[in-house]
Amino acid sequence: MKRWFAVIPLVVLVALAALFIGWSLKRDPEFKPDALVGQHVPETVLPILQNGVAGPQNVDIRTAGVGKPMIVNLFASWCAPCRIEHPRLLELKAQGIAVVGVAYKDEPEATQAFLDELGDPFAMVLVDREGRAGLDLGVSGVPESFAVDAMGRIVAKSSGPLLTDADVDRLTAALVAPTRPLPTATTLEEAKARRDAAQ
Repeated sequence: MKRWFAVIPLVVLVALAALFIGWSLKRDPEFKPDALVGQHVPETVLPILQNGVAGPQNVDIRTAGVGKPMIVNLFASWCAPCRIEHPRLLELKAQGIAVVGVAYKDEPEATQAFLDELGDPFAMVLVDREGRAGLDLGVSGVPESFAVDAMGRIVAKSSGPLLTDADVDRLTAALVAPTRPLPTATTLEEAKARRDAAQ
């Protein structure tokens, strides 16, 4: 009788493993949560990489695009898929698309060596040694890329390396936002009236 009690935990463990395998086979491998799409980039201030050193200047990721659309790419020198996607990032730079790099959990010297070896596709590189930006953006691993519009809103996300033209096109197409109408005298008067009423 005591032998059966010893076997019960093993039977439960095998049953749980079978359930997990069954769930893994049924889930959609293309599903990637895009919880931040449609929201503003979280405020995360990081030092800028300058000649292999972090800082002394700091920049908020949200404003790194200087009021223009950008791709925010989290990468690391130790990341093999980041090397694979690197030529795609260089192509984006050649097309005039601003790519802001975030060196995720990487040493500045290693990041600089990586860029010296493969080329620098980034308008600026921010140093995220502790992984704060990764936490704020909900990153599951590197590389991950976010298309950010001129207003600092995330409009698309790509988890994993950018390997195909379709991967890149999906991000760049999201950057093309419809033009906003210029304010008219009427809308300016309405805004002023609302502001006065609130005071």
